[in-house]
Amino acid sequence: MLMTRERRPAIRTLRGWALGVLQEAGAIHECEEHGWAKDRADPHARARAIDLARQEPPAGVSPDEAIAEIRDVLDSIGDICPECPDGDC
Repeated sequence: MLMTRERRPAIRTLRGWALGVLQEAGAIHECEEHGWAKDRADPHARARAIDLARQEPPAGVSPDEAIAEIRDVLDSIGDICPECPDGDC
C-alpha cells in the first residue's frame, strides 16, 4: 500500500497558514478555556516552524514571505492568555 503524507488543508489567509504551521511545529498552543494562541517559547519548535515555512510555503508565496509571516505571527503572540485571571491556563 502506498503511503503519502497528509496534505494540509487549503488556507484562507497567510496568517491562518502561519498559525497552523506554528501549531503543527509545537511553537504555540491554545488556551483550552478561551482559545487564545500562546507562545510556548521553545526555540527548537520555532526553528521547525521556520524550516517548514522555507520548505513548504503556501502556493503563490515565496519562502522568504512565508518565513516573514511566521516571524510576524510569533511577534504578535504572548505567552499568557489575556482572559485568564492569573494568566495561568
